Amino acid sequence: MLSFLQFMLRGTLACIATVATGLISFFSFGQTFFLSSLFAIIGGVVVFYSAKQLTNFNNLRRVGLTRREYKFIDNNLQEAKDKISRLNRALMNIRSFDQARQNIEIIRTVKKIYSNTKKEPKRFYQAEGFYYNHLDSLVELAEKYAFLSSQPVKNREMMDSLRDTRHTIAILGETVKKDLYIMLDDDIDTLHYELDVAKRSISKSKKNDWRVLK
Repeated sequence: MLSFLQFMLRGTLACIATVATGLISFFSFGQTFFLSSLFAIIGGVVVFYSAKQLTNFNNLRRVGLTRREYKFIDNNLQEAKDKISRLNRALMNIRSFDQARQNIEIIRTVKKIYSNTKKEPKRFYQAEGFYYNHLDSLVELAEKYAFLSSQPVKNREMMDSLRDTRHTIAILGETVKKDLYIMLDDDIDTLHYELDVAKRSISKSKKNDWRVLK
């Protein structure tokens, strides 16, 4: 939503600059209609991209990242988005009522880690294990499990492999939950601190009220 509003603002500024540049060129400097139109387009493009650079700079300063860091994280998020789509398709293709709840929880946790990072890119560094290892393992295992479990004929070896894979997916599901807890650890500490401050403030207020009543 914020990106859309920023785009609309840049577009509005560019339109104003285009019209203003064209009018000034035509009426104030006596340029031909063709040259005035050309200058107007150039002026609009310059203002649009200048506003875009300024917006990007402000966004980077707000999230506390350098341009290189933001680009690096953004590339990783694009890759993660594709992997999460693959994971979602694979887990949804597993036709097992017993595993349905587990699969939904895994997808929900994975998407929450991604959305938290998308909202606050700096959180990427709190979930590197998820992005570099756990997500890849989940995708590979889920896709292989979905493929093998869909086969109409299964021998003993396939059944054993499916059972082991199902168990490993469950373990990875608990692992990504821990990844989410690690990502939220600072927030939990901050919440505890604010709760302590609030409780002390309430306690102090009650003591003062008691003294006034006395």
